[in-house]
Amino acid sequence: MRAPAFWWRERASAPAYLLSPLGALYGAVTARRMSLPGKAADVAVLCIGNFVAGGAGKTPAALACARLLMDIGEAPTFLSRGYGGSLSGATPVRVDPARHNSAMVGDEPLLLARAAPVFICRDRVAGAQAAARAGASVVVMDDGLQNPALGKDLSLAVVDGATGIGNGFCVPAGPLRAPLAAQLRSVGAVLIVGSGAAGDRVAVRARAVGVRVFTGRLVPERDAVARVTGRKVFAFAGIGRPEKFFDTLAACGAQIVGQRAFADHQPYTDANMTEIATAARNSGAELIVTTEKDACRLPSQGLAFTTLPVTLAFDEPSEVAGWLSSLRGAGSRGV
Repeated sequence: MRAPAFWWRERASAPAYLLSPLGALYGAVTARRMSLPGKAADVAVLCIGNFVAGGAGKTPAALACARLLMDIGEAPTFLSRGYGGSLSGATPVRVDPARHNSAMVGDEPLLLARAAPVFICRDRVAGAQAAARAGASVVVMDDGLQNPALGKDLSLAVVDGATGIGNGFCVPAGPLRAPLAAQLRSVGAVLIVGSGAAGDRVAVRARAVGVRVFTGRLVPERDAVARVTGRKVFAFAGIGRPEKFFDTLAACGAQIVGQRAFADHQPYTDANMTEIATAARNSGAELIVTTEKDACRLPSQGLAFTTLPVTLAFDEPSEVAGWLSSLRGAGSRGV
């Protein structure tokens, strides 16, 4: 499913108000769950999550944090639920890109595995313990901010600067998973990705309650930019906010002559590939372009395409590294 458009309007609409009682109930239940103590693991735990349902840049943020942890001498291992993967169960599985595909382990774990070891497991405590036994000094959770099972030593909430917390209501009336005030009590820092008034407002509220605020931006790979600049492209994406990818592609100088948005994590079929290829041909596109995350879910053959890889660049990496250094030698305190 894709998030409804009314979630992201700053001024709440009629559907938001109609659904607000359900949203208040959902948010209260989630906030209560978040306040529960987590079980300690034999390894330091860093959680990379977000306040809202949908994409905010968690995976690029997790990769960027892992790089900083390596720079200060830590051995990070990613922990993911493995959403959409058939192997995601109660038993931890170490992701092997040579043997596993997205249908087995999910798309995000395959991206993360390019940088550091990855375990998938629905039982986050068991997954963290498996990572510790495999030599991890820090477990980097990709998502899980609202899940209280595993104690967290540090939590970083990623916020899209362009959309912030949308209309400020909780699911299903808006994108928030719990009231912002309650979620801010559960994080040590907020990362605003990209610019925008919506993100600025979240930053103000975070600083007002003593939560640190970092900023960063998504930077497209230089060679990929060169491939698309000035070219007629057909773009498609099945991520939390496909529009963000389309905007990034246009900002790189690509001429988007056609585009198609799919649901986040949607598995692609041969029929989808035929549909995309036909639409691209009819639009006069020279290239078909998608995200690295989508590329993990494409059939192995049947579509000629290129990707636009992006990395997250912190505006003040030394400040983030200093914050992360508190994880050095720490085991989870179950908070």
